[in-house]
Amino acid sequence: MTIRMDGKELPMPQTRSLFPALRTDTPCHPQVVAYYFKQWQGFHMPFHTHDATEIMYTIQGFCDIELQLSPLQTERVRLKKGEFILLDANVSHRLIVEDEEPCRMLNVEFRFAAHRGVMPSIQQIAAEEKQFSSLLEVETSYLVLRDPDEIYHVMKSLVLELDKAADKSETMIHLLIAQLLIRIARLRRETVSNSLVQSERYVKQSLDYMHQNYDREIQVKEIAAAVNLHPAYLQRIFKAVTGQTLIAYLTEIRMEKAQMLLLETDIPIADISEYIGVGSRQYFHMLFKAHTRFTPTDYRKSMNKHKAVYPEES
Repeated sequence: MTIRMDGKELPMPQTRSLFPALRTDTPCHPQVVAYYFKQWQGFHMPFHTHDATEIMYTIQGFCDIELQLSPLQTERVRLKKGEFILLDANVSHRLIVEDEEPCRMLNVEFRFAAHRGVMPSIQQIAAEEKQFSSLLEVETSYLVLRDPDEIYHVMKSLVLELDKAADKSETMIHLLIAQLLIRIARLRRETVSNSLVQSERYVKQSLDYMHQNYDREIQVKEIAAAVNLHPAYLQRIFKAVTGQTLIAYLTEIRMEKAQMLLLETDIPIADISEYIGVGSRQYFHMLFKAHTRFTPTDYRKSMNKHKAVYPEES
């Protein structure tokens, strides 16, 4: 079993898109099969699965959701007030609420049924709404999002309409479910965009820190502390944005500085490692040769041969 962000590398489960039941040409629409408000406290639910997609919304307090995504991968997600999880059908999961604080939730479960009536099918909505179409293509078994109060109001309106028994409007129910899914799709797109902007800001701060401190023997944890992030999280977003690890990028900065010092100054080669934050001279020589295919001595000699010599003016 693995827990997210534990640093272990284990086989990942085969990727899947949300709502695999929609991978068909048969028009369909979502049909609510269960819904309820519930306050939990000191509750550890056993792992279970069901054939309905579930939205679990935290109204008050907090809770943990554990998900068994494969025999080798278990993830644990904490939901706080105003956050919800969209969990695909047939994913093994359980709810955990500790004794210290109760958690009030609103749950809605739905399946996809054959399309009927005059309302548009899910496929027709996806054809018109690009953001909703992109939600259907997300390769994941669940989504966790923070709600700006829009999702909860639609969910509440939906369950109140469902509770009207004989007076409920099937047209209104279809409209509310469609609105709910479209709003979730839009919220996901906004969250992804905001997360990318935030990640790029943290990466820029990290780059600035490395450029200003490459002459010291800095570690990943120091860079992470400078930008107020967990080291593992910073390493993940840095690799996603730059395509390199923090250490690889820091080494690249140092080797470029070493090349400049060898070419443009008379600093003894034996001292250059101290100028670029590499404490061991032997390790510096190894890094430099791996980076340039030259030893520091050969690089200085080779580059000096190619320097232009201009005659002095008479």
